[in-house]
Amino acid sequence: MRKNEEDQTAMLVRCGTGVVLGGAAALLVSLAVLLLASVAISRGALGEGLLYQVTVAGCVLGSFAGGLLAVRRCGARALIVGLCTGGVLFLLLLTVGVLLFDAHSVEQGGIGLACGCLCGGAAAGLLGSGKKKSVKKKRRK
Repeated sequence: MRKNEEDQTAMLVRCGTGVVLGGAAALLVSLAVLLLASVAISRGALGEGLLYQVTVAGCVLGSFAGGLLAVRRCGARALIVGLCTGGVLFLLLLTVGVLLFDAHSVEQGGIGLACGCLCGGAAAGLLGSGKKKSVKKKRRK
């Protein structure tokens, strides 16, 4: 392989690793948010009717945190990396839901979870890119 191809392969591996690590971090953050929400519901601070909204908010926050981690690790194509991280989080949630519960989570509000995961990842991609636009100064004559 040529050096350029080796550089592209190394970048692809780095971005892939970042996306998977970001997805795992997003899952941990989502579970932490859901744990806090379950404590708040059991104490009566939140109503049980807000359970679905809190779940989607946990997905958004988790995917945002994991997307920021993945974007910082990859450095290029931040929006795509953030969206992929949100997709990985949704697939992890879907896998856990199918393995541990009898009901299929796609049929019971899975679209909202998917949108929350993708929106959080996209927000991380847009906000976490770190590239600042340069402002060209005009020369005065």
